[in-house]
Amino acid sequence: MAIERSCNEWKPFFVMLAIDFAFAIVNILLKKVLEEGIDHLVLITYRLAISAIFLSPIGYFLERPKLTISILCYLFFSAIVGASLTQYFFLLGIQYTSATFSCAFINIVPVLTFIMALPFRIERVNIKRSSGKAKIVGTLVCVGGALTLTLYRGRPLFSSSHSQAVISMSDHATKLNSADRMQNWGLGLICLVLGTLLWSLWFLLQSKIAKRYPCQYSSTAIMCFFGSVQSAALSFSTSRSLSIWILRGRTEIFTVLFAGMVGSGLCYVGMSWCVKKRGPVFTAAFSPLVQIMAAMFDIPILHEQLHIGSLLGSVIVIIGLYILLWGKNKEMQDCAMKVAQEAEQIKEQELKLQVVTVSCESQNP
Repeated sequence: MAIERSCNEWKPFFVMLAIDFAFAIVNILLKKVLEEGIDHLVLITYRLAISAIFLSPIGYFLERPKLTISILCYLFFSAIVGASLTQYFFLLGIQYTSATFSCAFINIVPVLTFIMALPFRIERVNIKRSSGKAKIVGTLVCVGGALTLTLYRGRPLFSSSHSQAVISMSDHATKLNSADRMQNWGLGLICLVLGTLLWSLWFLLQSKIAKRYPCQYSSTAIMCFFGSVQSAALSFSTSRSLSIWILRGRTEIFTVLFAGMVGSGLCYVGMSWCVKKRGPVFTAAFSPLVQIMAAMFDIPILHEQLHIGSLLGSVIVIIGLYILLWGKNKEMQDCAMKVAQEAEQIKEQELKLQVVTVSCESQNP
């Protein structure tokens, strides 16, 4: 019983690690095809549509969902804040600012989710308890590490002529486009703020959906269907050229299939399950790990350079994540102990009532 209980407690942790690992692979594939010129909204539409097609039969045969109009409205809004509009704002933010600056916004999702969850009482913090202090300190340390990871570069740890050539080329391109970026920086900043707020809001909304409609496969399939329709409508409103919808090469086809079935399919199902089990803050706290895992693949595969800032930020993120998870686990243990004590008190009161009743009956002739 103890081993089974321990496995159940750690299962969301391992699920989120697997999700971040899959997201890291998806991000590397997306980075490659975006550099080859695929349209952003077309990629989002295909990705969400494939996810909906992949998950629909699984949800139908395993869950037999019963839908209502209110649930469909929740899922439609979830598609806006968690799929179509969020990805669109982030892609615009990357286009108008820089990838590094955009990562800084993505990595502050845990603290935004934590702050937004407090007024809705989805997440509660008792500062007097060690668990509450650990949750606050862990969130702040995690965000500090994420900002260090993205904003501080430092010296390179490896000497590579290929990486130095890539860095010099990127610096040259940055200088050429600096004037254009300064003009659009304000618009990119607004897009990143909106995208970060929507992504944080999705975790809170998903915790509410999980209580009303606890069918992860079906809810994710419907959300992705709505998201694909929204992305397609947004794409046709910005560009009516049909040539952008043609996938070129095996890399684009494989990326769309993998990102749809795994990235927007199984990963969203896993995140919904983790939100249901541990809450939105626990799930959002793993967001910075995606960048760390992606860097593990970027170095040997894409020959990206590793800098001191990346290593230092990764260590700080892991420490902050450990503190936050310890606080969440301590909070669950305190809650379980409180429930057990209340149950024990109820049993004692029932026994006392039984004794009093027996004594009264024995006194009456």
